[in-house]
Amino acid sequence: MSAQNERSLSDVLHDIVGNVQEIVRSEVRLATGEIKEEVAQAAKAGRPLGAGIVLGLYGFGLLLMAAVCALTLLVAAWLAALIVGGVVSLIALILINIGKSRLEIIRKPERTIESVKESVQWAKTQSK
Repeated sequence: MSAQNERSLSDVLHDIVGNVQEIVRSEVRLATGEIKEEVAQAAKAGRPLGAGIVLGLYGFGLLLMAAVCALTLLVAAWLAALIVGGVVSLIALILINIGKSRLEIIRKPERTIESVKESVQWAKTQSK
């Protein structure tokens, strides 16, 4: 008999548990790496989105101020405020669209999902 056949059941189970633990650790490391990449992309997309929202709020405030000026004064001052508000709102719209398009790039951790599927398949074949 070879040394492989002489191993006790507890040794075999110990090896299986060790292998499963290593697989789980590897999956966690892979998931952590992928999540870090996606979080970095989300942060990158969030900057122009946040800037666009802030500028959009200022633009809305300026448009409201322009409407007030137009109704109370009916002079050229309202036109200047309206133009400034429109320009700021346009910039905000552009920044929001940039941020939105960057957020659409973010994807699920496909490598981790595939690796987990492979590990489950391996475990099923080992248990037969």
